[in-house]
Amino acid sequence: MTARTLLLTALAMLAFAGNSLLCRLALRDTDIDAASFTGMRILAGALTLWLLLRTRPQGRAGGSWSGAVALFVYAAGFSFAYLQLDAGVGALLLFGAVQLGMLLYGLSRGERLGPWASLGLLLALAGLVALLLPGADAPAPGSAALMLLAGLAWAVYSLLGRGSADPLAATAGNFIRAIPLALLLGLLLVAQSRPDPLGLVYALLSGALTSGLGYAVWYSALRGLGALQAATVQLSVPILAALAGALLLGEALSLRLSLAALAVLGGIALVLSAERPAPLASRQA
Repeated sequence: MTARTLLLTALAMLAFAGNSLLCRLALRDTDIDAASFTGMRILAGALTLWLLLRTRPQGRAGGSWSGAVALFVYAAGFSFAYLQLDAGVGALLLFGAVQLGMLLYGLSRGERLGPWASLGLLLALAGLVALLLPGADAPAPGSAALMLLAGLAWAVYSLLGRGSADPLAATAGNFIRAIPLALLLGLLLVAQSRPDPLGLVYALLSGALTSGLGYAVWYSALRGLGALQAATVQLSVPILAALAGALLLGEALSLRLSLAALAVLGGIALVLSAERPAPLASRQA
């Protein structure tokens, strides 16, 4: 992994953690509803990226409808799940599902990890399973299911972006195409709409900074990562979100979450210490 890829990856992970904090803060401490938060987040991200594209000589948006649908499913599931989940727990569920989705894709495409890296993946997944086991501090099942769905959608979105020649244009196009989907969701749930002003500010920050710009950075980082590495490194986000949630939002760091976080971090270290996975010879033929 080059220094540039490492820097871009670190910035993207900080942006992802920021999304969890802003969403949880908005839905916990303001009256905004999840659909309004999702809509404003996507609209703000699209506007920010479109303005950035306008500063370039050839400022055409790229992306695809498949990317836009994956982005919307992720954003909507993310928002509704955070109605009942703490920032750290939600992020761990989200990126655990991301890892699983990208792991299965990488294996299907012929990528392989060595023994220590494989142990790292198993350790990280064990931490996720431990978090989901029934208990007094287990996450709400419905919200957990929504966050897992959001994670699988984000895995698809990330995989679609790995071959992007222009990350900024692709991200802008995906956000722009997701606008009508967000508007449709808002219309379907208009009776529950509560566009709280402060909540909209949090959604604006999430869309413009930690989503729009953060996802463009992530698309750039993906070009230097294997699918399995990209899956595993994202499991650093729950740790960042949990620590920030405890420090900034007053959320509890339970023993279960702490042990799960330790397992996840150890797994990440083992995977990232290995060489980038290479495809099998059959794929190269």
